[in-house]
Amino acid sequence: MKHLIASALIGLLPLSVGATAIEEAPWAPRAAAYRLSLFMANLTPVPWEKIENNWTAPAPGSAVAVEALSRVSDSDAQNIRAALAAEDRQALFAAITTALAKGILQHLEAAEATLGQPEAAFEVAQSAALYRAFEDGILAADKQAAHDLGRAWLVLNSSLGSTGILNNGAQDPNVARFAEAQKVIVEYIETNYLPSVFVERGKLTPAPESAVRSGTPVVLPATLPPGSNIADQRELPRLVLQFEEAGEDEANLPLVAYGDMLFDSPEIFGSPARDLGIACSTCHNRSDVNRDFFIPGLSSHAGGMDVDSSFFNPMFNDREDDHLDTPSMRGIRFTAPYGRDGREPSLRSFVRNVIVTEFAGAEPTPFQLDAMVAYLRAFDFLPNPQIDEAGRLTDKASEAAKRGEVLFNTEFAGLGDRSCASCHTPDRFFRDGQTYDIGSAEPPFPGGTATPFETPTLRNVNFTAPYMHDGSLATLAGVVDWFNDTKDLGLDAEQRADLTAYLRAVGDGEEPYQRFEGRDSVFRLSWEELTTFASTLDTLIPMRDAENIAVLIDTVAPDLAADASVMINQNAKPEIYRFAAILQAVGDASAAGDWAEASLQWDAFKTMQAEIDERMF
Repeated sequence: MKHLIASALIGLLPLSVGATAIEEAPWAPRAAAYRLSLFMANLTPVPWEKIENNWTAPAPGSAVAVEALSRVSDSDAQNIRAALAAEDRQALFAAITTALAKGILQHLEAAEATLGQPEAAFEVAQSAALYRAFEDGILAADKQAAHDLGRAWLVLNSSLGSTGILNNGAQDPNVARFAEAQKVIVEYIETNYLPSVFVERGKLTPAPESAVRSGTPVVLPATLPPGSNIADQRELPRLVLQFEEAGEDEANLPLVAYGDMLFDSPEIFGSPARDLGIACSTCHNRSDVNRDFFIPGLSSHAGGMDVDSSFFNPMFNDREDDHLDTPSMRGIRFTAPYGRDGREPSLRSFVRNVIVTEFAGAEPTPFQLDAMVAYLRAFDFLPNPQIDEAGRLTDKASEAAKRGEVLFNTEFAGLGDRSCASCHTPDRFFRDGQTYDIGSAEPPFPGGTATPFETPTLRNVNFTAPYMHDGSLATLAGVVDWFNDTKDLGLDAEQRADLTAYLRAVGDGEEPYQRFEGRDSVFRLSWEELTTFASTLDTLIPMRDAENIAVLIDTVAPDLAADASVMINQNAKPEIYRFAAILQAVGDASAAGDWAEASLQWDAFKTMQAEIDERMF
């Protein structure tokens, strides 16, 4: 929900305000391949085939679909290929860094040769697009150098000259200023990215060579590679909560409301997930699946990733490149055990494992675990009029689906004289709570045993494609075909179509996506969620629970301030900043143990919220 909060809270005032969602600009192909290669080369094990694809095929996040290797010299391409063939990280770093640095200088030379012509601006832009791949490394290592180089790029652009329009407004290039700025950039690049020999590096980063040689610690901010997408999916899933169906308001359930906030909070995770703004809701968007989630190197395709890679928690690294599709959490209170392999018997142990083991977070407090479990247990399935409470088809299902229901309950020799319903038990939410090795996964090593996976529910499965534990099958029809082929079920085309129709019937759901119309706007959804989060302060302040107040404030207040920073209407900014500042003041006072001041600021926040509620709704 972070993008909803970020885009909607600036609508608090009945003024012409708005926010622009910040999306990463596409990368130059060589720069994209470079950053992707560094990211992947720091994984354990190194996915060499994927790194090679970054150079020999259009890289994720590239502005244009061209092979990066086609844009470097023959000698540089040869060095890159040799490093890839040898699977040598240090040689790879040297080869790709050299190729990129040469590209920066070559484009500057081309700009110098065409000063006063339109081509010069193009060449400077191309050079700057490659320099972007080094930029955060330079900034982290030497802020003064980053400032000087930034100024040099500005001078370059202002010194190009122009032919004007229709012979009007022509401007001669300033050759001397261009040469001066070019010299600053060239000398820095040659010294730091074109040395005769690179110092061996443990973690491969774009930090300049001079900083690495000096032994100065260079800490770069956590980043994801080009082509990553961790934003909420465009079409938001509809969240169905058990207590709302019963007419209860979440604001009256402080434990659930706090769990809701934790579910949306990166603060419970460790670095780098926390620094990147990744929360439970990033993948499990509104209890369902974020089918747009993608991190190159960790995700084989959108909608999942290798959760036990070395990136998020090296201690949890299983040293395998094993993408898992993100499962839906709808109806999760009915679907124990948890985890794709069913390793966690309870929601409490599952939540703790995700926080501490998968994402390197601190040990959650008992209160935090209680809150998250309370919130997760409220997740319901989408209502489906095609099935009754026992999982049987109703009259609303098609005739094909009804024929498929018979097949679903038919025993097959290829299934060990069992039926599909033996595992996907209709009256148990189409699952049996067991794990099986059905042959859908390869053993992790020769002679090893493939991992068994727990039986997933079929409820609302229409909205969770692709299928199988690794998302290897795109459609339900593909799933039916896979079982028919691998288990020798002997189904003809019509029977396969009927069985697919049955799966679609039991996997359906009403209004799967959030509707925004009339008063039910994106803003209102976001505003109600935010104020619900904050409402838990009514419970936390009397408890004098500074630790959990800090998590709440650190999650919500920065979002408010960030919203104000991108508002178009300058007149509206002060009130939004003030609103965020009041919430921050609650946190500051509680951290200082001044509970009277915390209560005073919280009352001020609620007063302001009430004014906004009345004004807007």
